[in-house]
Amino acid sequence: MEARHQPTLDEIEERFVALVDGRPTRDEADRWAGRWVADDGLVRGDISWWALNLLHGIDLPADERGTYPHGDEQPAAWLAELRRPRTGAGAEDR
Repeated sequence: MEARHQPTLDEIEERFVALVDGRPTRDEADRWAGRWVADDGLVRGDISWWALNLLHGIDLPADERGTYPHGDEQPAAWLAELRRPRTGAGAEDR
């Protein structure tokens, strides 16, 4: 993998916002996050790692009808949870 900076929380939040808005596709969000999850040089164990792992796999279908285990409302809930510690509302470390 090409050496590059680790995505910031702002960049990860932007991906969640875009996903909630219907862009990019779930597949595109999964692929973007997947490259970081697979990167051995990534700092793990913080909220960014938690958020990247949520995005990675967001496109996996739950069944042959193409439904997802996490409905359209779930990414919005994850986005709110991602924002909580950043707005001073308090949250547990991941």
